[in-house]
Order: sequence, then structure tokens, then C-alpha cells
Amino acid sequence: MAQGSKRASTRQWIGLAVLVLPCVLASMDMSVMFVTLPSLSADLQPSSSQSLWIMDSYGFLLAGLLITMGTLGDRIGRRRVLLTGAAAFGLASVLAAYSTGPEMLIATRSLMGIAGATLAPSTLSLIRNMFLDERQRATAVGIWTAGFAGGAVVGPIIGGLLLEHFWWGSVFLINVPVMILLLVLGPLLLPEYRDPEPGRFDLPGALSSLAAVLAVIYGLKTTAEHGFGWTGAVCVAAGLGAGVLFIHRQRTAAHPVIDLALFRTSRFNVPLLIDALATFAMVGFSLFNWQFMQIVLGMGPLESALWSLPTFLVMPVGIALATAMAPRIGKPNVMTVGLTVAAAGYIALALIRTDSGIVHLVSALAVVSIGIGGVSAVVTEVILSAAPPERAGAASALAETSSEFGGALGIAVLGSIGTAVYRSQVESQAPAGLTPGQQAAAENTLGGAADTATTLPAQAAEALRKVAFDAFSHEMRIAAVASVVVTAGGAILIASLLRSTERPGSVAVPASEPEETTGHGGQDHANELPAESPTS
Repeated sequence: MAQGSKRASTRQWIGLAVLVLPCVLASMDMSVMFVTLPSLSADLQPSSSQSLWIMDSYGFLLAGLLITMGTLGDRIGRRRVLLTGAAAFGLASVLAAYSTGPEMLIATRSLMGIAGATLAPSTLSLIRNMFLDERQRATAVGIWTAGFAGGAVVGPIIGGLLLEHFWWGSVFLINVPVMILLLVLGPLLLPEYRDPEPGRFDLPGALSSLAAVLAVIYGLKTTAEHGFGWTGAVCVAAGLGAGVLFIHRQRTAAHPVIDLALFRTSRFNVPLLIDALATFAMVGFSLFNWQFMQIVLGMGPLESALWSLPTFLVMPVGIALATAMAPRIGKPNVMTVGLTVAAAGYIALALIRTDSGIVHLVSALAVVSIGIGGVSAVVTEVILSAAPPERAGAASALAETSSEFGGALGIAVLGSIGTAVYRSQVESQAPAGLTPGQQAAAENTLGGAADTATTLPAQAAEALRKVAFDAFSHEMRIAAVASVVVTAGGAILIASLLRSTERPGSVAVPASEPEETTGHGGQDHANELPAESPTS
């Protein structure tokens, strides 16, 4: 294939815009609930347990089914899975908007999670085959990354604006026109790709992967919310057990869900680990910056969401710089620089104090965003390039699953460490005269301390707020230091394990060409990382 024929046309770039839109919405629907929950709670009056499931059911099922949906797209067609998921997502959104009770909303949010699991791996794997030129594919993946990350940021903003004028169901209805647009334009702009020899679908393997992901993430989330306990430990242990069964099944099945040979090369497994580490730090630390803005600095949900915009607006800068520098200095070097920049941002966050202003917080987070944005775009493209085209759906799903695990682990670990630090400091420094109930509420959470302060005389209230805010700032600093260690460790890992495998001008061994039923297909000869022998 001639080099010129590999370059994407205007049709592919318009198709990319169509692919990014559903990813923005899928990401938005994970964050929009932060501002929507109070309004729907006043209407539907869910219990505390039901409120948690309204928040979590979507993300749990989305994370649990990514691998299954990615592999299914490889087998029956990525466009087919994407359009089917888009139709189901739109229908579930309408049902969610008009839910008459918490049980119905939990069920419809679960359906949205199932449908949403088709979007990320299908769109990313289609990008893998639509953009055969490596530099164009890197740019496309960067745009996709910015869209997915941006959805999480703009979700609370759009939700807050809608709730100013409409009822809570409107945050779900905005999904419908975008999904209709995808259903109309998808068949016209998006080619279909599938594995020419898919074999039978491994249902037992898919079920065991679902059980493993759901159990581990639920256990980590339980640990983050309630501290270390039997429930979280048992769930994580059960998930790890299901994971062992899943791996055993993949080794023995005639047509496994995942080709385990992918994990025998550092060109694939190291970027997966880096993706998880970057998400660990960024998602884990997000626990603290929202509380700092809303409770310590006294901002409302919409105001704090607007102040978070700069962190999203600078992310394309990091993506563009990474995409431009990768061909010149190599992708491992770009990832190393990106993680180092992120570590510098976390160092600035480690200096935060109670009286630090919003500019300190936002500017430090912007530095982190530039670094992580560059890393995310490059690492995703490396993962896609390391997998053969007919396995792009599974590779995309693994990339997204590693992010989900990294985020869940970050919340659990940093949240648990921070909670222990906060409770210890408030317990030892709380002002005298609090009742046992007030003391317990203040020690439990920063929000509990702020609420308790409103019931106290002015002097005692001010003293309690100072203790709680100082304790929270302390736990933020510790979380920031942990994030420095994680990101710097990731940079060292790349330098020692991945950079040595890259040689200027080397190319990957051509992979088999997938079946193409519409549009163009072909194999990728442009991966700059060399082929390497499997490593143990």
C-alpha cells in the first residue's frame, strides 16, 4: 500500500466528529449526577442506599462490560455494536428522564451503563482502522481523548445550567438528539470492520470477566466510602478469584475473549499500566479538589464546575504538544515528560494550605492536566498500535478497563489514607464542649464538620471549621505526595522498560488484515515501536 493512500480524507475526519460526540455524552453521564442528585432526590425521595445505586449502577456496568463489548465488536462488527448501543443508550435515557421512582431510575441507569459500554471500545477501535497513517491516527486519538475527558468536566456545568431552567430529567434527554445523529450519520460515514475469523463467542469467559471487574470495583468503592472492612475485602477477593478463573479460561478456550499473547510484550502491557497509574492519581485526587472548592472555599456546585473549566481547556495543549513531539523524540520519551510535568503539578498541590486561594489550586491542576492529557493520548495510541487490527476492539476495551481500575483504586487508596489522616487530626484537635454526636459527625467527613459548625456558637463554630479545614488540607497534601510518587514512578518505569524497545525508523511486523465490509481497511505498517519477542 502506498504511503499516500493511507492518509485519511475529509470523510474520515467528519466521521471522527461523529464518533467523539457519543463518548462525550457517555463520560458526561458519569459526572452530571453530582449536581443532579439533590434535585431528583427531592422528587423521587430515594433511600441512602438507593441514592448510591443511582450514582454507581451506570459506572459499574459500564466498566464491567467494556471487555465483553470490545470483543463483541471485533467479532460481529464494530459499527454494528456502536449503533446498537447508541439506540439502546438513547432509549434508556428517555426512560431515565421519566422515571417515576428510584427503582426505575436505578434500572434505567443500569441499562445506560450496559449500552454505554459499547461506545468507548467501538469508537476507539474504529479510529484504529479509519486512520492508517500513524501521525493522523495519533491526532485522532488525541481528539478522542480530549472529548472523553472533557465530558467528565462539562457534565456538572451543563447539568447545572439545565437544572436552572428545567427538571432533573432534562440532563438525560440531551443524550437523545446526539444518539439520533449518530444513528443517521453512522451508516453513511463509518465503515464496518470485523475479525474475518472470529470463532464462537466465549460466553463463560465474558461472564467471568464481568464478575471480576464488578466485584473488584465495588469492593474498592466500598472501601473508599466506609474504610477497610470485611465487605470490601470479600468483594475484592471474590473479584480476584473470578479474575483467576477468567485468565484460566482464556488460556484453554478455543476462541478466548482476550488474546493473552498481547500481554507478553512490553509494548502493550507497560502502556496499560501507565494508563492505570495516571488515572489512579488524577481520579483519586479529584476527591479532594471538589470538596476544597465547595466546602473550604465555600463555592456552589456550578461555580466550582466553572472553575474546573481551565483544567479541561488546557488539556488539548498537552495533547497537541505530545502528538507533535512523539515523531521527533519518541512516544516513550513523550510519556516520560508528560508524567514528569504531572508530578510537578502534584508537587504544587502538596504545598496547598487552608488559606490557599482558588488560583493556586486551579493553576496546579492545570499543570497536571497538561501532563496527563499528553500521556493519555500517546499511551492510548501506543496500546492500539501494539495490537493487531482485528483485535483493536479488545485492545480498546482493555485500555478503558485499565483506566476504570486505576480510577477506582485511586479513590479507594487515596480516599482511605486521607480519611484516616483527617479523622486522627480532628479527633485530637477538635474544640472542647462538643457532644459525642457532634464529635462523631465532625470526625466522619469534612461536610459533617461544616454542618456541625452551623449548630454551634460563633466562637466554637469558627474553631471547629479551622480544625476541620486544616485537617482536610493536610490530607490533600498527603494525597498529592502519593500522586507525585505514582506519576514519577510511572516515568521511571517507562524509562527502564519501554524506551529501550524503540529504535528510530523501526516498524511493527504487519498484522493480518481485518474484514472490511464498507469503506477502507488495511494493515498498519507505521507503528514506530519495533516488534519484540514475547517476554515472560
